[in-house]
Amino acid sequence: MSTLDRLHAGLRRIAPRHEISLIAASTLARLERSGPQRLSDLHDPEGVSQPAMTQLITRLERDGLATRGSDPADGRAVRVAVTDAGRAAVARRRGAHAEGVARAFRQLSAEERAIILTAVPALDRLSELLRTPD
Repeated sequence: MSTLDRLHAGLRRIAPRHEISLIAASTLARLERSGPQRLSDLHDPEGVSQPAMTQLITRLERDGLATRGSDPADGRAVRVAVTDAGRAAVARRRGAHAEGVARAFRQLSAEERAIILTAVPALDRLSELLRTPD
């Protein structure tokens, strides 16, 4: 297993599991970041089928974390938006995740922490490149 695979697995392990799933959190964060989106546009970036995304949005709506409405540009299309409760759930997940990373980070040597902090801009750029389709 490569270093990045192990890092990814470790980051997933420290993510809180008690409230919302990784896909739910990612979808809500996308809606928070980008604003309401068509239901049909949400599944591909999350790597799930459209029926799976429809089921997820149904659960998020039932739990008060997202809302559905018609698209003003096309009344046949469904637009999904994050609610204040959804934003709060994402914030709680981010906070718990950040605390887990901080706990591990504090166990590194000063030299190791400095190396990682120096790499953050390049990792941020890599993240942007991976988020943006070719």
